[in-house]
Amino acid sequence: MAERKIKNMEELAEVCGLSRPTVSKYFHDRESVRGSTRKRIEAALAKYDYRPNFYAVNQNRSRTKNIGIVVPNLADPFFAEVVRRIEIPVSQAGYRPILLSSHGGREQENANLESLRMIKPAGVLLAPLGRSSDTDYIREFCREVPTVLIDCDIASLGEAFVGTDHAHSIFTMVEYLCRSGEPPIFVDMVNPPNPNAMKHRTAYHAAMERLGHEPLEFRAEGDGWDFEEIGFQHGMRLFSGQSLPTNTILCSNDRLAIGMVSAAYESGLKVGRDAGCNVRIAGHDDHPFARYTCPTLTTIAQDYTLIAQKSATTLLSLIESESRTGNREVTLFQGRLMMRGSA
Repeated sequence: MAERKIKNMEELAEVCGLSRPTVSKYFHDRESVRGSTRKRIEAALAKYDYRPNFYAVNQNRSRTKNIGIVVPNLADPFFAEVVRRIEIPVSQAGYRPILLSSHGGREQENANLESLRMIKPAGVLLAPLGRSSDTDYIREFCREVPTVLIDCDIASLGEAFVGTDHAHSIFTMVEYLCRSGEPPIFVDMVNPPNPNAMKHRTAYHAAMERLGHEPLEFRAEGDGWDFEEIGFQHGMRLFSGQSLPTNTILCSNDRLAIGMVSAAYESGLKVGRDAGCNVRIAGHDDHPFARYTCPTLTTIAQDYTLIAQKSATTLLSLIESESRTGNREVTLFQGRLMMRGSA
């Protein structure tokens, strides 16, 4: 058991019989001090209760071992899954991931970046809000801190962007739905918070026209990140006795689609492609719950693992090279069609 608690590095240096700079140097890099010195410090650490305040230590360094990870909303399973896969390579490389959620708000996103700026991070992985982001603020932040954008690309900011080829994904889904049944109507929001929804809308129109079909749209009222609720409420409107121009619905994302599936059930409709089914519903993202809905949700799977690994390795490479060439790298991964029970 430790004899007593040591409050700060000055006290630790005193009990070790060493200077504070030498002890500080040990915590920055254990191999940077002599073996005998290292043994004295580690003996003191074993004897006394002391844990260094790395945030205070970092204020005296030009580059820290902190890597910021900022996402729009941690309640969204897509970002939770990506972050889970990012934390492992970042930690294995010897860095400390610091996770912050913007909770869907511009002011909170700016506050998160300002908090990171104060602790001098080695770099930041940023999934921006998108349409509501303060582009000028993020641009200024990216000038100071090596930053890689993920999921949502705005104004070509940061050193690199890693995401999904949404045009390919939507065409793949539309082609499948047209080939296997009636052409789909596209359901999204009037003011979607994420610009990827706009990409999906544009890609849907292009795919329908390319396949010789008339695009059909239904835009749900509502804003924010409560996609399931919005999908449910507007699904109830769609299914309330009015005749749809098609029995196939393609939602801009899986969370809207999950709400739609629930609304269909409440309306007494059977979802699926088998005989006796009333409506087919598909989405995009491969939400972690998509394989457990009833019926299971047909969707396009974004490759969480590749997005996470590529964004982390790109940022770590930037940090270790200490080079910012200005040649912005863009990496897009293709999604995979997941044919399940709902369509």
